Amino acid sequence: MEWESGRESGDVEDRRGLRPAHIGGIGAGGVVLALIGYFVFGISPSSTLSALSGGGGKPVEQQQGVRGTPADQAGRFVDVVSTSVNDVWTQIFRQQGRTYQPPAAVVLYDESTGTGCGLGQSAMGPFYCPNDRKVYLDLSFWQELSGRFGAQGDAARAYVIAHEIGHHVQNLLGETQEAERLGAHGATSGSVRLELQADCYAGVWAAHAAEVSGGKVALDPKDVEDGLRAASAVGDDTLQKETQGQVVPDSFTHGASAQRMRWFRTGVTTGDPAACDTFHAATL
Repeated sequence: MEWESGRESGDVEDRRGLRPAHIGGIGAGGVVLALIGYFVFGISPSSTLSALSGGGGKPVEQQQGVRGTPADQAGRFVDVVSTSVNDVWTQIFRQQGRTYQPPAAVVLYDESTGTGCGLGQSAMGPFYCPNDRKVYLDLSFWQELSGRFGAQGDAARAYVIAHEIGHHVQNLLGETQEAERLGAHGATSGSVRLELQADCYAGVWAAHAAEVSGGKVALDPKDVEDGLRAASAVGDDTLQKETQGQVVPDSFTHGASAQRMRWFRTGVTTGDPAACDTFHAATL
């Protein structure tokens, strides 16, 4: 994946190295809950975060991090990719006669951190909090993604970032609220449709990244396959097999591996956000 000459916006808040936010009495039960949500992008902050923190979804204070472009390569990668994703959505919104407002920040942290939705923890995987409009990411997730699930390469990591910013796009368009009305669990629930749409939005970014960046951020066919591998790795069926030994479709919140791959590919091949309308799709 080409990215090192890409534009940096400095919209990264680096909390790495700061003392983690206090993790109250989570205990073993909370750890189990965290594992159920392990690596599922776009996890619902209003439910899972509050359940883990015992804070009822209330904001948790955290020391302010350093705002700007991180000096290390991993941090800079996050800045370049998130900037590229925001640039693509800025163009798409402009073409639709809208004004795009980027996320307030992409927050890098270690172990746990306060968010506008409650206490965030690295065991939950990357997530987006609609209350403060920030994406949260503990970079140790990259090692788990590649080592445990075999989704390697920069493109797999970029998919994660693009997916989370896809949730921000949904928040701006009111699609998050639509999902809440449809319910949180089940193979065709609002939650699943929301997650699959965010996968598709990640694909839309991949389709336009080179064009919008002037070739400075670009994915080749192999990179797209890496993105598809990442989408497959975090399907509900794959995760349930690993954590509980069986697949329970009625408890799906993010979609099966095949579905996540299909919708990411839809975004890549069409480059059209309108093709990502999972809420009215007869087949997911």
